[in-house]
Amino acid sequence: MRFVLKIFLSSFSVVVAAWLLQGVDLRDYLSAILVAIVLALLNTLLKPILVILTIPFTIITFGLFLLVINAAMALLAAYFVNGFYIAGFWWAMGFSIIVSLMNLMINLDDRKRR
Repeated sequence: MRFVLKIFLSSFSVVVAAWLLQGVDLRDYLSAILVAIVLALLNTLLKPILVILTIPFTIITFGLFLLVINAAMALLAAYFVNGFYIAGFWWAMGFSIIVSLMNLMINLDDRKRR
């Protein structure tokens, strides 16, 4: 049940980011749910490998390279989900920042309730 709630809250973050950014196009709410699921899978399976492989870049850039990895995850999600389009890298960067900040606020509120 908790996983389903997190997916729906993440899909809300996706909808808000798509609404705020002109370069991000979202066809419908089902696409937003699929994007949230694909992002969860990519962040679970692929992101840890990329973080380990790019440790030198992350250290040199004081952690800012993690934003590039998040943008890459967003572009991959756009590739896999029909109905979700990101116009380019910088739009993906903005999308990942907005979604990350919104999910951070949601998770902070969730921790306060425990």
